[in-house]
Amino acid sequence: MSKPMIMRRRAKIVALILFLFGIVIITYLNNWWPGIMLVVGIPLAILQYMQGRHYDMGITLFVFIGAWLTVQFDIQWQVFLPVLFALGGIYIFFREWIESRSAEEEEFEEEKEETEEDL
Repeated sequence: MSKPMIMRRRAKIVALILFLFGIVIITYLNNWWPGIMLVVGIPLAILQYMQGRHYDMGITLFVFIGAWLTVQFDIQWQVFLPVLFALGGIYIFFREWIESRSAEEEEFEEEKEETEEDL
């Protein structure tokens, strides 16, 4: 994982501000569907980018913008949307698996160092 660009609290505030401005825009334009896909997806992706989670940002943009494009341009969604969400889910599953395994290895190394120091 990359180093975060700004503090977590400030990144959440920026994402919330973008979300609220997005709600204002889709309310004014009366374009709730599929506009809500962009209003939710873009602030979430920006939050992930500012936290240094670039791969997560890419998947988020892929899923939310893909869903928006599907509805906006009348693409056959019965096949495309399930594939889109399945790919996002598979990515999250494997990312969590890999991160949890690396965290376990780090904990094992720390415990090993502590026991060596005790001897």
